[in-house]
Amino acid sequence: MGNKGFTLAHVVDAMNLKVICGKEKLNRQICGGYASDLLSDVMAHAKQHDVWITLQVHPNIVAVAVLKEIAGVIMVNEREPDIETMKKAEAEGIPLLTSTLPAYELIGRLYELGIHR
Repeated sequence: MGNKGFTLAHVVDAMNLKVICGKEKLNRQICGGYASDLLSDVMAHAKQHDVWITLQVHPNIVAVAVLKEIAGVIMVNEREPDIETMKKAEAEGIPLLTSTLPAYELIGRLYELGIHR
């Protein structure tokens, strides 16, 4: 199926993700995915409309997501952002999502779903 037609809402439903903020932006199209916890790596390699998988929860993830025009950020291992990060994400229009799964398993499931690079 490729990446055509995938939205954040589809991923939220399929992966049982918790929406922390940005619920009104879940109609965003996803063109691929990128996984990294190193912000400089994401800045160098993530692509516009990717969904970003990370364990980072600090406000700088929002700045990187805005810079790279990331569709949304999925935080793994039940990690949740602090209030400052949520406020920044709301102000910038970046959906923040959480998963109970570890990164490896979530990425595998997203790939099986059809979200490829």
